[in-house]
Amino acid sequence: MSTRYPFTAVVGMDDLRLALLLNAVSPAVGGVLVRGEKGTAKSTAVRALAELLPAVPVVAGCRFSCDPASPDPGCPDGPHEAGPGAERPARMVELPVGASEDRLVGSLDIEKALAEGVKAFEPGLLADAHRGILYVDEVNLLHDHLIDLLLDAAAMGFSNVEREGVSVRHAARFLLVGTMNPEEGELRPQLLDRFGLTVEVAASRDPEQRVEVVRRRLAFEDDPAAFAARWADEEAALRGRIIAARALLPQVTLGDAVLLQIAATCAAFEVDGMRADIVMARTATALAAWAGRTEVTSEDVRQAALLALPHRRRRSPFDAPGLDEDKLDETLEQFKGEDPDPDPEPEPDGPDDGGPGDGGPGDGGPGGGGPDGGGIPPQGDGPAPEDVPAPEEAPVPEPAPQRAGAGERAAVKAAEPFRTKVLSVPGLGEGAAGRRSRARTEHGRTTGSTRPRGALTKLHLAATVQAAAPHQKARGRTGRGLVVRRDDLRQATREGREGNLVLFAVDASGSMAARQRMSAVKGAVLSLLLDAYQRRDKVGLVTFRGRDAEVALPPTSSVDAAAARLEQLPTGGRTPLSAGLLKAHDVLRVERLRDPSRRPLLVVVTDGRATGGRAAGDPVALAARAARLHAAEGTASVVVDCETGPVRLGLAGRLALELGGTAVTLDELRADAIAGLVRDVQAGQAGHAAQATRRAA
Repeated sequence: MSTRYPFTAVVGMDDLRLALLLNAVSPAVGGVLVRGEKGTAKSTAVRALAELLPAVPVVAGCRFSCDPASPDPGCPDGPHEAGPGAERPARMVELPVGASEDRLVGSLDIEKALAEGVKAFEPGLLADAHRGILYVDEVNLLHDHLIDLLLDAAAMGFSNVEREGVSVRHAARFLLVGTMNPEEGELRPQLLDRFGLTVEVAASRDPEQRVEVVRRRLAFEDDPAAFAARWADEEAALRGRIIAARALLPQVTLGDAVLLQIAATCAAFEVDGMRADIVMARTATALAAWAGRTEVTSEDVRQAALLALPHRRRRSPFDAPGLDEDKLDETLEQFKGEDPDPDPEPEPDGPDDGGPGDGGPGDGGPGGGGPDGGGIPPQGDGPAPEDVPAPEEAPVPEPAPQRAGAGERAAVKAAEPFRTKVLSVPGLGEGAAGRRSRARTEHGRTTGSTRPRGALTKLHLAATVQAAAPHQKARGRTGRGLVVRRDDLRQATREGREGNLVLFAVDASGSMAARQRMSAVKGAVLSLLLDAYQRRDKVGLVTFRGRDAEVALPPTSSVDAAAARLEQLPTGGRTPLSAGLLKAHDVLRVERLRDPSRRPLLVVVTDGRATGGRAAGDPVALAARAARLHAAEGTASVVVDCETGPVRLGLAGRLALELGGTAVTLDELRADAIAGLVRDVQAGQAGHAAQATRRAA
């Protein structure tokens, strides 16, 4: 068994460690979502938590970790009789991003179920995680159908596995911990709300603290066992404090004045639903127990709000998570009652300092260093470490706005986004699950059946019976049961929706530079980005102006990153339309190699004018030639026509014909517009075919 990095040896990240410890004290808090840039030890801290959790009593031989004191009456391995049972370490189960549905919830042997009527069930990760930790690294990249299953289990506390009338149900209560890098895309609001607490982490900007991180990591890699041994006492003390806080938790009282503060805070910040109120109450109670107190104070409520509310206030993927602390303090002060006097904290070196006081706040041991009793692990480098200063965490720097050069104008703000019409890729794909274009998927409506290529996952019952029926006499059937062989089984084929790669090619030239016009264009692109977020697409951004084009954002799942680049985009100069189309062609070519199953949708935002670039020749002819490259590869495309004014040249429409796509105006792009019906990009294929016929003639 590999040695894990000790939790108490993690440097800094006070909020993260406190949030994890509060969930260890009270799993009812609901888990932790850790947001932060890459390389900030998010996974290291989460994996280290499992070593601190107390051992779990289980029924011997039960694959579903039933509690011997109160075994699950519906356990598939049951029934169990109450008894002493056995103990095992608490588990931390990792859910891979690419896991299958059967790996998550478990699987049934369909052949045995049909032929013998036997429920042969193989438990999945949800069963393994019962009464432990379910950890999802890069949770924002998890497929939608797995997220739905995860949400159901987290909400109900059990998992149902059903295959054509054969059903197995088992308990699945776990601490859900997820980590994510916001640059790779945001989470669905439904899953965000399921996490009790959220924490933002970033690498320290303090040189001394960074040196300490490197020193400890190198020491751990040189000799993991020796490094862990140096921290064994601190780990044991922190484990003891968790056990003591768990024992104290039922005695903690939540007064009416504190409950009023919680409700007023949630109302003041306009969070949806009541889950935030409940999570705040549980978190504040856990904070009091962690500090060794039996009554909750206003400071506990404040700390709980900072952990439980930021991720519940986002209204769109472009909203930055966070909480106005001045407003929080005003609300707490307005509804402040009389705080109970907190129990006196034990002195760190006092003669009676034992039990839950070990490693208490200020003692430099596990749980020390946090304000107002919200203790956290130490900052030293061994059993008797020197304190490492914990400076205020430096904010993540915003990307610097691009400077407007010669012939360019400064960036303008985007207009308010709106709901757009549905733009989809024609045909039937097989890409990643999403909500844009038709595709063969694991989930959706059943459209037919086929022989399974590997393990059977979705049985088509009618087709299976039809295949087995003609052979019953030859197989010697005598009873009522159907004699089913492996060759009779049929896999259901299903049709759902896929996510696409939506690549934006945005004209930022002088012809688009009128401030009001560019603001409307940015608002339209922002609206399409929001639509891409809702439909689980990857997005990319190519811009062209002056003499060339550039990839402002390589394809990514982070639409808010694309929105940030768009907001800073200056305008001006010539219109190298051909360069923009060629750059888009290069991006799509590379992406086809990386992910051939994800079909692209090219969205060109321009007025259609072409006034030259680095390439010699007629700009209009060069743009047409570049457009035909996309058409030849069958790339679905849409041209958003930004031309305004009483006199229009129709250049964007001609470009759409060359691309083999369709053109929509800014007004027609709106879902509530009177002009223009819902357009599929397939509408442009007829025009492209007609144009090809004319050329041949």
